[in-house]
Amino acid sequence: MIASLSAKTVAIIVAHPDDETLWAGGIMLNNPSADFFVLCLCRGKDEARAPRFFEALKALNAEGIMGDLDDSPEQFPLDPEMVEDAILKLLPPKKYDLIITHSLYGEYTRHRRHEEISRAVVHLWPKLSMTIARAELWIFAYTDNDKRHFPRAIAKATLCDTLTDTIWQEKYRIITKIYGFDNHSWEAQTTPKREAFWRFWTHEDVSLWIEQQSHL
Repeated sequence: MIASLSAKTVAIIVAHPDDETLWAGGIMLNNPSADFFVLCLCRGKDEARAPRFFEALKALNAEGIMGDLDDSPEQFPLDPEMVEDAILKLLPPKKYDLIITHSLYGEYTRHRRHEEISRAVVHLWPKLSMTIARAELWIFAYTDNDKRHFPRAIAKATLCDTLTDTIWQEKYRIITKIYGFDNHSWEAQTTPKREAFWRFWTHEDVSLWIEQQSHL
């Protein structure tokens, strides 16, 4: 169970406005006393989605900021240094107890920006200032089994929690009413009732996990 966090200061680093709600909204709603800061690296100049991102943060009792990395439909690869520089520039330099971000393999098949941002965060984690480097790292643990179904929490992940109906309904409301996705949209139908994360304490733990995944 992960409904209650021991962490007090949490950075959530995602690609798009709505990722914070889809993949970690339950954690945020279940921990109103925690200090959440959401860094969204794309769509900062999107006149429709950017305002909705900040409205969603109010509902999630969080603060945040947006960048504007390229998110065009072509999904051309981004320079890894550009992604890392954007994170370092936008993330407030304070002590975090926990950093949460995308999986290196994405949450569904497939979105390049999710994977690029995850790689950047994992690479930066041991190289950031010492106050941040002491933080735990959680990465989203979801899969769609190569598009066979909507993304689901990976039950064998380090941390997995089923949301209460009340928490899930609020998460769903943010996706449909604040972000404005239709009830039949991919986003609405995806909105997970279970949230899951792979949990890491050291960079060596991440490296071992990556090696294990490569053999699956």
